[in-house]
Amino acid sequence: MKYFYRIYQLFIALPIVLVATVLVVLFISVGCALGNGHFWGYYPAHIWARVILWALLLPVKVEGRAQLEKDQSYVFVANHQGAFDIFLIYGYLNRNFKWMMKHQLRNMPLVGYACEKSHQIFVDKRGPKKIKATYDKARETLQGGTSVTVFPEGSRSFTGHMGVFKRGAFALADELQLPVVPLTINGSFNVMPRMRDMKFVLWHPLTLTIHQPIYPVGQGADNIEATKNQAYDSVMSALVPEYQGFVENPDQ
Repeated sequence: MKYFYRIYQLFIALPIVLVATVLVVLFISVGCALGNGHFWGYYPAHIWARVILWALLLPVKVEGRAQLEKDQSYVFVANHQGAFDIFLIYGYLNRNFKWMMKHQLRNMPLVGYACEKSHQIFVDKRGPKKIKATYDKARETLQGGTSVTVFPEGSRSFTGHMGVFKRGAFALADELQLPVVPLTINGSFNVMPRMRDMKFVLWHPLTLTIHQPIYPVGQGADNIEATKNQAYDSVMSALVPEYQGFVENPDQ
């Protein structure tokens, strides 16, 4: 069965993925250049991600979506199991959101332009003025139900287990007084762990668990730390037993 799936990937799924990827890049680039980056920066990618998971025959289950309010902006924080985390979140979270990313990506050809025009949030920590500008931009962007998604581990897992959560996403939520929503991803490590990048996909179900929002109970260092710890525990609680427990990630 494994070899039939590989033949299917090579001759059917791969052409679909390539065509879909070229089209989504064109739609995002042209749409954002014309205006309304909030729309064009999300909806083409949302459809693209669903097409890719559909083409690869990967079943998806979403739990807890009813926890979210329609017009509320959130800071979503997820464990980072593998490359397919992005497809799962883009395709099935069903919320217009921005990615929180390093400011250096702004200088990448094409990618930086597309991210800038689609209002992704660049984090710049090079001094108080840069930090304030980051928060001001985020405050302007994250309104009316537009949210931000962050992988607080900062890099993909080597083992499927969770590493340490960094405080950046929680500091942003604290500054803007937005609720944090933990997301647990299961299955992405089984589909394509980082050690198998650019190789055949392994068939495995994917699950996205949306936890109860964590609302701020104050502002400052204590709120940041408490929210970070609560979010970590929530994400960990829904991991399958195989990946329960902390394992140090050398990338961190």
